Amino acid sequence: MKFSANLGFLWNDRPLPDAIHAAKAAGFDAVECHWPYDIPAEDVRAALDATGLPMLGLNTSRGDVAGGENGLAALPGRTQDAHAAIDQAVAYGEAIGAGAIHVMCGFASGHGAHGTFVDNLRYACNATDKTILIEPLNRNDAPGYFLQTTDQARTIIAEVNAPNLKLMFDCYHVGRTEGDILTRLSDLHDIIGHIQFASVPDRGAPDHGELDYATIFAALTDWPAPLGAEYKPGGDTDATLGWMQQFR
Repeated sequence: MKFSANLGFLWNDRPLPDAIHAAKAAGFDAVECHWPYDIPAEDVRAALDATGLPMLGLNTSRGDVAGGENGLAALPGRTQDAHAAIDQAVAYGEAIGAGAIHVMCGFASGHGAHGTFVDNLRYACNATDKTILIEPLNRNDAPGYFLQTTDQARTIIAEVNAPNLKLMFDCYHVGRTEGDILTRLSDLHDIIGHIQFASVPDRGAPDHGELDYATIFAALTDWPAPLGAEYKPGGDTDATLGWMQQFR
């Protein structure tokens, strides 16, 4: 079993290159991040080269965070901004060798938002041969986010019909919205591009809570890529890593 450290949450008290080194020292097999754009890409690439860790993915920009935005790709009338965010992520991802780009849809609803998201995802899939990911966010943490369920994601992936568009299956979000994680993982296996995890409901380390990660990880022993630890440590990250040796 291999694990990836999501550096949006883990070791986020230090610059991203330093967090990459911390992940290596802790024994992670890969890293991933949220929005690295304030850090020069060459600094991130140097840390990845020094540690030998692959960068699995990054997110497109959320837009105007102070104004309440959380992604742009499903916002009607914001196509130019959405394309700019995709282009930024593609360029940065290429510079650091990232494997995937998570295209964030934002707060929207209705047929117009659906069509806008589909069109922007086609743009993203044509802009790069990297994996393009979409991720449903649960309605408790992100009320009003356009993409909320795995069934909705499956419909969109089928409509876009691009070989590099995949589902980011976050056990935490699916656990809070849909439950039945093992069945959902099995049913969606053919469209999943990355798997993340955290405890439910507090989004802490996977050593407590409603989800039995010993059972979930046992069902994922054949998954070919590292699983993404995207949990909130609530303090010193190193003090929360007992689960990793337990589940390996």
